[in-house]
Amino acid sequence: MHPSFKRLPVIAGLLAGALAAPATAAQSAANPYQRGPDPTEASVTAQRGPFAIASKKVSAFSHPGIREGTIYYPTDTSQGTFGAISVSPGFISPEALVSWYGPRLASQGFVVITLETTTGFDLPEARAAQLLSALDYLKQDTTVRTRIDPARMAVMGWSMGGGGTLRAAQQNPSLKAAIPLAPWDTGVNFGNVQVPTFVMGADNDFIAGTGDHAEPFYEQLRVEKAYMELENAGHFTFTSDNNTIAKYALSWMKRWIDNDTRYNRFLCPPPPGNSATIQEYRATCPY
Repeated sequence: MHPSFKRLPVIAGLLAGALAAPATAAQSAANPYQRGPDPTEASVTAQRGPFAIASKKVSAFSHPGIREGTIYYPTDTSQGTFGAISVSPGFISPEALVSWYGPRLASQGFVVITLETTTGFDLPEARAAQLLSALDYLKQDTTVRTRIDPARMAVMGWSMGGGGTLRAAQQNPSLKAAIPLAPWDTGVNFGNVQVPTFVMGADNDFIAGTGDHAEPFYEQLRVEKAYMELENAGHFTFTSDNNTIAKYALSWMKRWIDNDTRYNRFLCPPPPGNSATIQEYRATCPY
């Protein structure tokens, strides 16, 4: 064999590597908000993501509009700023019932604040105001203000906190994403919401039944949206660490806060309903 032919595989390998490197760089440059390694089924259901995190307590009434809470944030500052999420609990429920969302989401590359509401009896309208005030607080907090991108913020909440989440999205169209969990609210039409919204409900919810709350809210929305109804689940399913809830909440936040299309595949096409964990899933799926 001629010596030049022997070198062809080596040359081909070098060319392939040279071509692959610019492609990876181009993908990163195309989305400056992308954080973390390529996601897998294992990574989106993991108890903790790739980022080491820290937390700090927000002392009582340290900011107008909120009572207190806990901030969870990545310790890594080498990848730039992160999107931020505020989370509200439900009626007569403490912060502890939504605290698991803090480290779970923060370790995937977000700054998260979970709230203790002003009173347990706060209605959705008051919870909406507190969710938005919490995001404003993050912009000023000395520990995390340089870690967040104030243009990439989202809200999330359970029960009346879910109703508050929808109202916050209604009031602030600049938000990037909203996730109402087993939302409860009355007398409001959310057809004017402009924020991509993922509504989650439970088939055995006897407090905020999906037929009266989650499903009508989803149907009213005229934005990019998804609806998931958990199988064999109740109102309080959302207060305990749950891989299915975490997988779809994380993917939705990544898709819309970070514009990270790597997470599209976990959202669309919709997973089949009537499974061991999901009874029904609907989505606009334009992405």
